[in-house]
Amino acid sequence: MSRTTRRHAHPRLLDDHAIGLEARAGQDDHLSLKLWLRLLACSTQIETEVRRRLRAQFGISLARFDYLAQLHRHTEGLRMSTLSRYLMVTGGNVTALTDELEREGLVQRDSDPEDRRSWRLRMTAAGRKAFERIAREHEQWVIELFRGLDTAHKKTLYEDLGQLRVQMATRKEQNA
Repeated sequence: MSRTTRRHAHPRLLDDHAIGLEARAGQDDHLSLKLWLRLLACSTQIETEVRRRLRAQFGISLARFDYLAQLHRHTEGLRMSTLSRYLMVTGGNVTALTDELEREGLVQRDSDPEDRRSWRLRMTAAGRKAFERIAREHEQWVIELFRGLDTAHKKTLYEDLGQLRVQMATRKEQNA
């Protein structure tokens, strides 16, 4: 059956836009490649939906959410360079977000007592309250997005992905 015929038979399931990058894998492709593409497609679909909902319901970007999540986890505050590393973005990106969030009263910059050349970023009380409200919604969205999988499948997938992470970390250490 040709790809066009298959698409016509099940247009919603086999449309390249509906299943994303995974549609590019052919029958002859190695299972590892198919798995990687499926992981990427799932991650992209979830991220796209979370981004859409954050914008629609709270008027914020995923980058702002991630920034606030890091500060929420580190109540003692973080140096800008550390936050940049955690978010895997440039210092310039962190500075721009910090400027915006500071103007909105969600974060504050304090001089770092250990290094006077550095700033330590902390969430304000208003920032913590706003983030916690958004985080509760975010958690419900993720639960909803995974609702189609039963608990046993979720646990297995979680454990399998954990093994993959360990293998990738071990590989990285060996190549260092």
